[in-house]
Amino acid sequence: MNGEAELEEMFSNSEGSSKRRHVLIFSLLLFLLLETPCFGQTYKWVDEKGTVHFSDDLSKVPEQYRRDAESRNMTEETSVPEPFQKPAPPSPGKISEVEGYEIELIRRHELWLAEVTLNEKVARRLIVDTGASFTLIDRQTANELGLLLDENTPVIPGTTVSGTILTPMVTLKSVRVGQALAENVEAVVHTMPGNQAGLLGNSFLNKFRVVLDSFGGKMTLFPLQGEASPDRPGGFGRDYWIGQFRFYHYTLAELKRMKTSYESQGARAEAGRIEKAIQHFENQLNELERKASLVGVPRQWRE
Repeated sequence: MNGEAELEEMFSNSEGSSKRRHVLIFSLLLFLLLETPCFGQTYKWVDEKGTVHFSDDLSKVPEQYRRDAESRNMTEETSVPEPFQKPAPPSPGKISEVEGYEIELIRRHELWLAEVTLNEKVARRLIVDTGASFTLIDRQTANELGLLLDENTPVIPGTTVSGTILTPMVTLKSVRVGQALAENVEAVVHTMPGNQAGLLGNSFLNKFRVVLDSFGGKMTLFPLQGEASPDRPGGFGRDYWIGQFRFYHYTLAELKRMKTSYESQGARAEAGRIEKAIQHFENQLNELERKASLVGVPRQWRE
């Protein structure tokens, strides 16, 4: 495919090249082109839809957001709203609010990778990318996990240099990084160029408060869920709940727009696959509503 060929060209430099290497992958729907982090000076900004972005180059921040872009280095904490999933309870003696889960990172050129175990079955080294909406795995990994990918698999429209393609989306039973475990993690399936196994994105990382230490080559993960209180229903704060609902409402709106576009073009097969994704996210939103009601999340946090 043209898109994959153009992506492959980005990784054609020799191993000893000093040029900066970027990983261009898919984003949620049509709007995000994700870059791998380089853990130096970075800039954070929030667009008009509430989506949080990161870049290590100020010139790549859209001009209308540049003035308000937050400069930070990657030893600071990063946290972005994500779909609600219940974190696994911490094992006694394994974690505290002070220590968290400390993960040793592996450096490959300007990328940082972590040892990740998927479904307690397959181990992979995935690029840590706090700017990626979803975790990403390649098709070989999906095959080893026994994941069925067919016409009934939900898809997410993704952007490449050649245009928009439909990327299969699966739900991993578990993702473990060191002692940090998250269940029911959404991931997209696509084979990246350069023999990269995939990305550890925010569908996993947003279960935690993330602290990255580029000097020590470490990442520390603190579970977001704390003790429940009237101000923290279910153990989560206001911003967390607002982020969950905003994610699903925006995703569904974009998927429905895409479906209408495909239907107008007579692309019935693509429209049918998008419809399956709509059903998936509507079910996820209904489940989030149920959980929010059980723990007493205010209605104004769900809009």
